[in-house]
Amino acid sequence: LFRGQATAVAKDLAEAQDILFLGRGPMYPLALEGALKLKEISYIHAEGYASGELKHGPIALIDNRVPVIVLAPRDGLFDKTVSNMQEVMARHGKVVLISDATGIAEAGAGCWKTLTLPEVAAQFAPILYSVPAQLLAYHTAIAKGTDVDQPRNLAKSVTVE
Repeated sequence: LFRGQATAVAKDLAEAQDILFLGRGPMYPLALEGALKLKEISYIHAEGYASGELKHGPIALIDNRVPVIVLAPRDGLFDKTVSNMQEVMARHGKVVLISDATGIAEAGAGCWKTLTLPEVAAQFAPILYSVPAQLLAYHTAIAKGTDVDQPRNLAKSVTVE
């Protein structure tokens, strides 16, 4: 469903030097994971942040060259996330909004790109929203021509002694 959307967005993301991911509540760990996957396989500097922490540092990095991927299911936290997204757009940040059709209809105007996901119950949103975050990383790396099967400097396993 959204693989084609992710491929199109990834071609533009591949040109960026820095990318931020924002998520609130259960979307925050997905923002961290999306940024990590993007760094690991595309070699683009990416950071994940809690949307509510935007004013405590990350906002200083926002300009018209920095895509900001916003994970925002239409839930009880949506309006607060949209407020943060609007702060990014006020600073000419390039927002990629990932939401359901209702969320895109309510907040997609002015966004650089949007990815539309199916509406799901709140408890399932983290599972669903992890997929486009990973697909964006994968397709961005492909667009850059990096080897997604053997990323540089990564070990297949980590051992703790």
